[in-house]
Amino acid sequence: MSLAVVYSRGRSGIDAPLVTVEVHVSNGLPALNIVGLPETAVKESRDRVRGAIINSHFEFPFQRITINLAPADLPKEGGRFDLAIALGILAASGQIPKDRLDQYECIGELSLGGELRVIPGALPVAIHSRNANRQLILPVGSAAEAALIRDAQLLPAKTLLEVCAHLTGQQPIAVQSSTAVIEQSEYGVDFADVHGQFHVKRAMEIAAAGAHNLLLLGPPGTGKSMLAARLPTILPALSEQQAQETAAIASISDHGLDVKRWRLPPYRAPHHTASAAAMVGGGSNPKPGEISLAHLGTLFLDELPEFDRKVLEVLREPLETGHITISRANRQADFPANFQLIAAMNPCPCGYLGDASGRCHCTSEQVARYRARVSGPLLDRIDMHLEVPRVPLDMLRKGSAQGEERSATIRQRVIRARQIAFERHGNTNASLTAAEVKIHCNLSEQGHQLLEQALEKFGLSHRAYHRILKLARTIADLAGSQSIEIPHLSEAIGYRKLDRTR
Repeated sequence: MSLAVVYSRGRSGIDAPLVTVEVHVSNGLPALNIVGLPETAVKESRDRVRGAIINSHFEFPFQRITINLAPADLPKEGGRFDLAIALGILAASGQIPKDRLDQYECIGELSLGGELRVIPGALPVAIHSRNANRQLILPVGSAAEAALIRDAQLLPAKTLLEVCAHLTGQQPIAVQSSTAVIEQSEYGVDFADVHGQFHVKRAMEIAAAGAHNLLLLGPPGTGKSMLAARLPTILPALSEQQAQETAAIASISDHGLDVKRWRLPPYRAPHHTASAAAMVGGGSNPKPGEISLAHLGTLFLDELPEFDRKVLEVLREPLETGHITISRANRQADFPANFQLIAAMNPCPCGYLGDASGRCHCTSEQVARYRARVSGPLLDRIDMHLEVPRVPLDMLRKGSAQGEERSATIRQRVIRARQIAFERHGNTNASLTAAEVKIHCNLSEQGHQLLEQALEKFGLSHRAYHRILKLARTIADLAGSQSIEIPHLSEAIGYRKLDRTR
């Protein structure tokens, strides 16, 4: 029977569903038909595969060839199925044995000369092939990325001829398996670079410890962007499981994956001209956006009011749920988006409201209209609102008298606070549910009265009530306190400024 079956992997969001490539060679007029919902790039594989087979010194069968990509209802895209199709044709025509093909999964785009080219999304494929207990044949250029998956059995090859030599037993390919964790590379910036701004550094330490959202408000040149760029330097390294999640997203994106930095929390800073699709993801074949690329890391939005209002509003749902679902007419893709939002904005249109220079001439109506570009519901989801004033010139030149604290020192306190939170409820404090807040954020009667008075006096929402409690829990963890005391609660309330109605 001239039928061969080869296993490969497709792409659906960050998932890599199994695709069974069935190749049937029969008598009839020479033709090659591909069925199973292939897109244009997949249909064009017939020409790439024909050239690769002939130039690898095999015979391309002049018979009727039918290729089925199952399941039929899963859209197939890209050139990742070229290798599987070529092996299926060679096996169905009897040029290579087909009895061992069920032990492997194959991905890779073929050149006309038979070379294997890098394909996006190799890391999710390696995860699923490992779970299926099959060896993965893939291009050499994709092996470094796939090798990040512990215990995955990889067979990196340069050409179609190498793969066929392995399958026939003439020249086996050495199995590459990774059990070592690649060390993270260091950042090129440090909190010690920032002179003064002690209250801002304190707030960023709290934000890092609890994964709380933070808004920096201040005149131009006061260091808002500089401080935000240094937040990743005090965040704990990702666990292996977390790193695999973020690496899988980067792997399928157009940006690619830097294997040397895969254990570092991602940091994304899109320009304010970014569209809503660029922010949340999209396209006919949905790809992850900035919020997903910042998963388990930081999303920094500089000049927040300059972003389009629709772009800012699409952040509201993922800030609450931690994921985004992109729906199209024929498919749906779900991407994780559990990110920490750090935003920066000027206090007024000219930027100098409240500055000692006295340069601001904005009217109260202009200031109100400028700040209204950021909606109340979005501000309500930001835990901390902080003013960043100008640093005195003598401190800017000399630094503070006691010296500037390095990121490594701050990171140790952040790690200890996060360990306390994880031992208590298995997640960061910002991720506490309403039921968990009642259990882990208990207040004394005096604390309840203080919080209720603050909500009534400032007109804060019920969401702000829970976010203040989560923030106070983080402050208490940093202080090593098992209970939330009045000073912890007072500091947390002090960070809610811009959403006050009076």
